[in-house]
Amino acid sequence: MRNLIRLTVYIFLISASVQLYASPKAAVEWQTTSIDLGEVSFKKPVTAEFSFKNQGLVPLIINNVESSCGCTVADYPKQPVLSGQEAKISVTYDAETEGQFSKTITVYSNSEGGVIQLYIKGIVVR
Repeated sequence: MRNLIRLTVYIFLISASVQLYASPKAAVEWQTTSIDLGEVSFKKPVTAEFSFKNQGLVPLIINNVESSCGCTVADYPKQPVLSGQEAKISVTYDAETEGQFSKTITVYSNSEGGVIQLYIKGIVVR
């Protein structure tokens, strides 16, 4: 019985120290992760903005932002976003074809989960 109690205490202490020394992550709170641009004009770029706040204890570092095609370009903070600070990612879509579109923007950072996908959609008209 004593050995069982000792083992339980050791496991608890090891678990607690692993949690203490685990590297903290930034925590991002997005206002939205999907924006419907509605009807957009053919060959006239439109921009959507994704606002967020770093709710974590450490600065948020966005390593990279990739879009699902060359017609979509993202502008994002290159400097760390401090704890409690708000920022945005601007996404510009240049409509080269008519009809419905749906684009994915992938954000890589030091946040919990590390990767988030943002979405824009709409319909291109002449």
